[in-house]
Amino acid sequence: MIQSNLSDKSQFLYPRSCYHGQVTPKNLVFNANLQEFSQKVSYITGLQTGGKLSPEEAYSQIRNLWKQLKHSKQNLKID
Repeated sequence: MIQSNLSDKSQFLYPRSCYHGQVTPKNLVFNANLQEFSQKVSYITGLQTGGKLSPEEAYSQIRNLWKQLKHSKQNLKID
């Protein structure tokens, strides 16, 4: 029962969607990175909306995440 609750909580906090597209290692890695980016942006916007982050700090954090995602795409050499 405890394991089930932990699994449910993990799925809630870190949801993953199925990949639809050409299955290659590069595409799967980038998809995982994209989903992580999306989840982190969601957390940041929630914190900003709740008054825990300033708009400037939220923007800065999202911009840094975007740069990391862009760098990931470049390293994977995805067109």
